[in-house]
Amino acid sequence: MANSTRPLAIVTGASTGIGRELARCCAEGGFDLLIAANEPAIDAAAAELRTPDVQVQAVQADLATIEGVDRLCDAAGGRPVAALLANAGRGLRGGFLDQEFSEVRHVIDTNVTGTLYLIQKVGRDMRTRGEGRILITGSIAGFMPGAYQAIYNSTKAFLDSFSFALRTELKDSGVTVTCLMPGPTDTDFFERAGLLDTKLGQAPKDDPATVAKIGFDAMMQGEGDVVSGWKNKVQAAVANVTPSGVLAEMHRKMAEPGSGTK
Repeated sequence: MANSTRPLAIVTGASTGIGRELARCCAEGGFDLLIAANEPAIDAAAAELRTPDVQVQAVQADLATIEGVDRLCDAAGGRPVAALLANAGRGLRGGFLDQEFSEVRHVIDTNVTGTLYLIQKVGRDMRTRGEGRILITGSIAGFMPGAYQAIYNSTKAFLDSFSFALRTELKDSGVTVTCLMPGPTDTDFFERAGLLDTKLGQAPKDDPATVAKIGFDAMMQGEGDVVSGWKNKVQAAVANVTPSGVLAEMHRKMAEPGSGTK
């Protein structure tokens, strides 16, 4: 990327939804942008966010792969990354035994493996410089055993936990780690995950712009975690004191294929 006096932010999963709104927050908050997604819509997002004052570079890459993450990092051209917003994620409908394992693995590699590889690559340089901000998009889904969405919820539980561990490891390093934990949000996620025929897919959802602003502000303030929306805060609190078996049954009723028509 060309020389600029503005700090650089990397935002993944930025073609739509929360990621696109996080990128918008960064642009309005004084950052240049390097944004990525695995679809051509990332170029349209870049065109929308680019202004005379804001440099925006788009990378279309599969961030479930080592090669895709390397291509994203190489696109920075050695420019220091001031903020990393690791937001890319995928879901998958249905019961685990009925899913194609190639699809299961792609969800895990997108949500966990690729995300961790990117955080490690960028985070090492941040630690060396003694400054930087990392925002990880987890989910309140990580508090619930996700019957009929077992892989997604499990990956989010991993990210929620990982973010707190990494934050503690980086204490006093100058690098902050923030975990954004949204609830159901009005994005393309539910359609892409095949969840539109479920109660979860049809339930009211939060505005992605509001969710992103909450997460961005928390990152800029160096907070450890933030649950967006008061209903989600209540649900997270309830989940902490509810037996896992009960939570799994509650989730089954929301996410079982066809539950939206029952």
